[in-house]
Amino acid sequence: QVQLVESGGGLVQPGGSLRLSCAASGIIFNIYAMGWYRQFPGKQRELVAAISSGGSTDYTDSVKGRFTISRDNAKNTVYLQINSLNAEDTAIYYCNAKLSTSWGATVQEYWGQGTQVTVSS
Repeated sequence: QVQLVESGGGLVQPGGSLRLSCAASGIIFNIYAMGWYRQFPGKQRELVAAISSGGSTDYTDSVKGRFTISRDNAKNTVYLQINSLNAEDTAIYYCNAKLSTSWGATVQEYWGQGTQVTVSS
């Protein structure tokens, strides 16, 4: 069984920063892409940032220059550094991982439980 456990969300003032973490645990053979999504109330989940196993990154336009995704492959952990937060960043942030649990196994997608980020003064 694979689990993704997120941490680091919370309440922050406009202009502030947060660092989200997501650790994958369980029977894992290889983690390919990892990413962060967010979901606004009443909206569909959207991709915020993604990182490949080799470290290539991709960001949605609205967060470029403010968000930084990184990963520690030895710890099966992905991070999201969020700077210059504004009210429009208020959402539930979800971690995502595409991984296989054994040699030759199908790559499957897993999600964390979500962590609330609220930006308010």
